[in-house]
Amino acid sequence: MRDASILLRLVHEAMQAMQVDVAQIYQKCGITLEHIQDRKARLKHRGNIRFWQVAESVTGDQSIGLHVAEHIPLYKGQVLEYLFLSSQTFGDGLKRALNYQRLLSDVAQSYLINDGQTASLVFDTSLGDEVDHHFIECIMFGVIRFFKSITQEQFTPISIDLIIDEPINKAEYKRVFGCTVKFNQTKNAINFPNAILGVQSQHAEPELIDLHEELAGAQVAKIEKQDLVYQIRQVLSEHLDKKQVNLELVAQSLGMTPRLLRTQLSSLDTNFNQVLSEYRSFLAKRLLERTQEPVEEICYLLGFSEVSAFYRAFKRWTDMTPVEYRKQLSEQETV
Repeated sequence: MRDASILLRLVHEAMQAMQVDVAQIYQKCGITLEHIQDRKARLKHRGNIRFWQVAESVTGDQSIGLHVAEHIPLYKGQVLEYLFLSSQTFGDGLKRALNYQRLLSDVAQSYLINDGQTASLVFDTSLGDEVDHHFIECIMFGVIRFFKSITQEQFTPISIDLIIDEPINKAEYKRVFGCTVKFNQTKNAINFPNAILGVQSQHAEPELIDLHEELAGAQVAKIEKQDLVYQIRQVLSEHLDKKQVNLELVAQSLGMTPRLLRTQLSSLDTNFNQVLSEYRSFLAKRLLERTQEPVEEICYLLGFSEVSAFYRAFKRWTDMTPVEYRKQLSEQETV
């Protein structure tokens, strides 16, 4: 399960506005500014949980997620916003956006419930990794702010449902969310008047909807490729130095048939040999840069049976031999 880096960037900006010592939090979590600034990055959700645990410890604020939410910048300029704005109504935009929610996160899968008078946007956290309540509170508040923006402030929640136990400072939740907050619920949800679904978009552009959906679909396809490649890399990291890895071994480790894995990779415009080669290239450069391991040892760590084969592959990747690559790095460090 992974989250888009934009979520961390928004939290980063909020914490800076609060004058929180973000450097101390990042140091303890192993997060760098590169993680935050990389717009294409998707971060492991387990790291997200660790981030909030450390943030609570560093600030001493048991409601840090709630207070960060108050300062979180408005979500803008992403394809999900375009889907809302180009749709005829808020409800149309919401239905479209829910089809592409993976663009933000795989963790809290949202869906809409409508009983005729009240609609509920449910954040289902039961399908994957553990979800920290700070994360959910930030997401829900950010969603409300976004919905207010695209409906010209017409979106107003009736109440908020939270799974967490009732806290001592429950009045603080009501102050921040601006509505009734109910605890010990069976789901996390934003409840709002059904009529808001019919709010017309002032920027409706029906002719752009297909274009925006095509863009969103392309971005989801990239994420699916990243996720599958990530899973394959995890298997490679476990077996590369132990045995000859092949598509059959990786498929078995992922619980699928070789044919299915081959088909999935093909649909993502790649193949197993390409993924293996790219991973070996990445790992070879990293080992040459960060360790003093002999080239011969690196060769076997990468699963090559002969040093000559490793040299040929590395020359193909970088137009240099491993020795030349390491020498160039050494010369750059002494300049």
